[in-house]
Amino acid sequence: MTALYVWIDDRVPRRRATGRPPVLSDAELLTAAVAQALLQVVSERRWLRLITKRLPGMFPALPRQPGYNKRLRAAGALLTRVMRDLARDTTFWHDDVWLADSTPVGCGTSRETVHRSDLAGYAQYGYCASHSRWFWGLRLHLICTPAGLPGQWILADKGYQRREFAHQLTDHGLQLLIPAGVCVRVAQRLLALTAAIWHNDHTGQPVTRSLIAYDH
Repeated sequence: MTALYVWIDDRVPRRRATGRPPVLSDAELLTAAVAQALLQVVSERRWLRLITKRLPGMFPALPRQPGYNKRLRAAGALLTRVMRDLARDTTFWHDDVWLADSTPVGCGTSRETVHRSDLAGYAQYGYCASHSRWFWGLRLHLICTPAGLPGQWILADKGYQRREFAHQLTDHGLQLLIPAGVCVRVAQRLLALTAAIWHNDHTGQPVTRSLIAYDH
C-alpha cells in the first residue's frame, strides 16, 4: 500500500481550486479505496472503523462515512485515469492480444428495489447463460490482457451491444452511461485488481493476479 500511495502521489497533481483544500489528499483517498476493495470490506462504515483501528496514523485525516462516500463518488474519472496509468506502468500493457468479454452486475433482488432504486430506467432484467441465472442490473464490458490487466471498461444495459464497445477501443475516457455510484464501485475494484497486478509485476511474482500479499 505504501508503494501504491507513493506512486499515485507522485503522479496525481495537487488540487489548486479556490477555497480550502481537502484535508484528505486524492492519493490517500485512492489508496484507502484500493485497500478496501482488496480486503473485501463492503460496508464503508465498517471499513473506516477497521482502518482506524488496524492502521492508526496511516490515514490521519479520514472523514466520516458521508464525507468518504461523497469524495469517492466524485472521484470516478480519477479512479479510471489512475487505473490506466498504473496499467501502462506494467509489462503487460504492450501485449499484442487483448480480450473482450462481459459479465452481469446484479443491482437488486427485490421488486421494491427495482422500482425505488436510482438505477430504475438504467438497469434491466437479463439472463446470464454462463451463470445460468436471471438478474436485474447492468453488464460490465471489459477489455483486458491475457494476464488479467484491465484496459478499458464500460457499464451499460443489456441493449448495449459488444460490437459497439469494440468500435470505441480508441476512446481513452470512461463513459458514464448510468449513475455515478455504481460506476465508482466498479472502478474501485478494477483499480484494486490493476494495483495488485502492477505490484506483482514489479516484484517479479510468478502469479500476476495473486492476492496473497493482501489477504491479511
